[in-house]
Amino acid sequence: MSTTPRVIRFDPAPAGAPEIDHPRVERREVGNPERRTWLLYDNATEGLATGIWECEPGRWRIEFGPREHEYFIVLEGLCRVHDAEGRAESFGPGQAVFLPPGFQGSFEVVERMRKHFVIVER
Repeated sequence: MSTTPRVIRFDPAPAGAPEIDHPRVERREVGNPERRTWLLYDNATEGLATGIWECEPGRWRIEFGPREHEYFIVLEGLCRVHDAEGRAESFGPGQAVFLPPGFQGSFEVVERMRKHFVIVER
């Protein structure tokens, strides 16, 4: 007996309460922004998580593991990704971003933002 996988819908305003957190104290660079995550699919066995994320302005250090990748599309607002060498790129609505395994730098939310994200760890 086979089961057809269900389709996951990415509505701009997902139903249900989000998970709320803040950057870890040791990673904060500017502010202590509230981050909200609506996980729409999370399967540790497959190493895949996807959902909608939003955040207030602030900046914190990020360090991806050797098998961690993230792809996201900015829906609203503005963010800036800073690499370890000090280069920065800004991304706004409709722009897509890929962060590769081992990426180190900082993530800055310039204007309150919302994004669709896919994180793969393989």
